[in-house]
Amino acid sequence: MIHDEQLKNWFTHHPPTDERTVESYEAIRAAGLAFATVIRDLTPPSRDQTAAIRLVRSAVLFANASIACGGA
Repeated sequence: MIHDEQLKNWFTHHPPTDERTVESYEAIRAAGLAFATVIRDLTPPSRDQTAAIRLVRSAVLFANASIACGGA
């Protein structure tokens, strides 16, 4: 069951609190961009290509959210 504390945490803005957090966000975004670029460059333009890049984007967003929300 999802508790009120979890919902509040998920729907609260979590600004970076230290340099390590900022570096982690940036590293994850850079890796996502690199992977999305590989997908774009090595696959033909198509709905599947777009879906694959969207999934990378989603993975980046969720990975950074896991940092922001403290794993909760």
